[in-house]
Amino acid sequence: MTASIRPQRLLPRLSSATSQTASRTRPAFFNQTTPGTCILCQYRTQSTIRIARTNHFEQLRRFASTSSTSNTTAAENNAAIPNIPDITNHYTIFPKTLPAGPPPNSPFDISVGDLRREFLQLQNTIHPDKYPPGPAKQQAEALSARINEAYRTLLDPLARAQYLLHELHDIDVTAEDGAAHHALDPETLMEVMEVQETIEEVGAEPGAETTITELKKQNEARVVDCVENLANAFNTGDVESARKECVRLRFWYNIAQGLKEWEPGTTEIRLVH
Repeated sequence: MTASIRPQRLLPRLSSATSQTASRTRPAFFNQTTPGTCILCQYRTQSTIRIARTNHFEQLRRFASTSSTSNTTAAENNAAIPNIPDITNHYTIFPKTLPAGPPPNSPFDISVGDLRREFLQLQNTIHPDKYPPGPAKQQAEALSARINEAYRTLLDPLARAQYLLHELHDIDVTAEDGAAHHALDPETLMEVMEVQETIEEVGAEPGAETTITELKKQNEARVVDCVENLANAFNTGDVESARKECVRLRFWYNIAQGLKEWEPGTTEIRLVH
């Protein structure tokens, strides 16, 4: 099969899938918490990461704003919940781990151990179960959800990159029209097609599982390399390179998920991008 024919086999799959966000799939080797669930109550792996603003932000805004008729209630709430974090952005929530803020002021890479420790300390302070029903408990629930979201986002390199591009540079690579504005570079597209072609050729053969295992190793190496390139781009303030690497990483995440879901006899993997 020539290279001129192979794009025709894969491009319909990619074009039909590009309207979906990459946050719907994620490799298994990135551990995340369940959205909206306090890690002290439940902590499990999940394959979904999504950068989205939830209605908890509205709750936080309502609690943060005061009027002449609610000053007493607001003061009581603030006194009931000590050491409320600065929720300006994901980075300000974790001042111990990320005192300098987002890149390029601080490195793109984050100490997972330090981030987790600060996260647990924050959740222990404002855990909703520590407050009786009422305004303080509602505020604690909103804060807990906000901290959970920030932690999950910063923990994962792809989610972190997408957040930085969107919040700091107004670039949304997860938008529905992302295929038109953030197209995959030809070199990466050919690599994706080669993976798909290999699976089509060996999917039903007896030794297919060995091939799939090797493809997984190769893809893990691609992810590591791409994350390093992302870090260099953000650390040097090269926004355009960061955008390109982020688009590439989204595809490697999807390849990883497709390979993870592969079963003997399968002759193709489903790519959602």
